[in-house]
Amino acid sequence: MAFNRRRKSKIALATTIHSKSWAVHQQKKRRSRNLKSRMKMLRAEMEGVSVEQEIIKEGQRQVREKFEAIEKECDQLRRETNLVVQQSVSTHIRLALMFGILKARENHDFSKASQLTSALRELVTRKNL
Repeated sequence: MAFNRRRKSKIALATTIHSKSWAVHQQKKRRSRNLKSRMKMLRAEMEGVSVEQEIIKEGQRQVREKFEAIEKECDQLRRETNLVVQQSVSTHIRLALMFGILKARENHDFSKASQLTSALRELVTRKNL
């Protein structure tokens, strides 16, 4: 009987060891599967993030281009505004001279009218150059 008891113990021990190693193997297999599925999900997520980053880059490029176009247009408008102001000042001066000529003629001050007419001619000549 002692012999059988040892034999049962050895068989039971072997079975226990085998079942433990099988359980450990199954756990490793499960962990590996979980790890693989998590890696697959992470790869898919990274790919999605990469696509989003490209979309953001493209959007930033478009915004930069629009901003540069607006800056150019603003500079052009500034130049045009300055030109209009200069033309307005020039027109105002010419009108003031013409008004002075008319007033001088009205008052029979022909020498002053002659001076103002010469100044107006000179101004128009300079502007045309």
